[in-house]
Amino acid sequence: MAITLPTWLTLARIAMMPVLVACFYLPAKGGNVIAAFLFVAIALTDWLDGWLARRYGLTSAFGAFLDPVADKLTVTVVLFLIVQQDPTALMAILGAIIVGREISITALREWMATIGRHTHIRVAGLGKFKTIVQMVALTLLLYQHDLWGIPIYEIGRWLLGVAAVLTLWSGGVYLRAAWPHMRGDALVPVAADPGATAAAAVAPRPAPVTGVAPDPARADGP
Repeated sequence: MAITLPTWLTLARIAMMPVLVACFYLPAKGGNVIAAFLFVAIALTDWLDGWLARRYGLTSAFGAFLDPVADKLTVTVVLFLIVQQDPTALMAILGAIIVGREISITALREWMATIGRHTHIRVAGLGKFKTIVQMVALTLLLYQHDLWGIPIYEIGRWLLGVAAVLTLWSGGVYLRAAWPHMRGDALVPVAADPGATAAAAVAPRPAPVTGVAPDPARADGP
């Protein structure tokens, strides 16, 4: 299997995560700043690998699987770092909302794929806007320090709250799109023989056996 350039970039994003964590916990001053810049680099790489894959047709099944894994891994790890450093109820709730939504939507997409309806769940503009707000919020929260008198960390907390609201909203959009399939209204059984389903629908069903079969000689009555 040949690994395409976008997939290599996705692998690089995953490989950078332990480095980001190590920088965040550096005892020297400025480790969190380095972690914030690494996070920005990871976010830009995420955009770049997607653009390259679409622009030059460098898509692959492995890349399609790996890209959302890298996205969710990045967001989850950074949220854990932030909540561990700022263990307040607010940060824990916001982190739980975002991570819980990611797990739920991933499970929903996987289930939709198993019934052949994965293409019915697409990333809308709302989801992309949520991702941008979320990435900016996490960058500011990693950076922590005020800049030119601007309360960077407080702005990051507010943006994370906005991202959590958008997370619930976009999750609701996904759920609404999938709801007819979850109710079973839109499910059609797949048969190995294309005509099997139609034939089964019109074929007479055998009468249920409720006792001893009647004697053919007595079919016309006693």
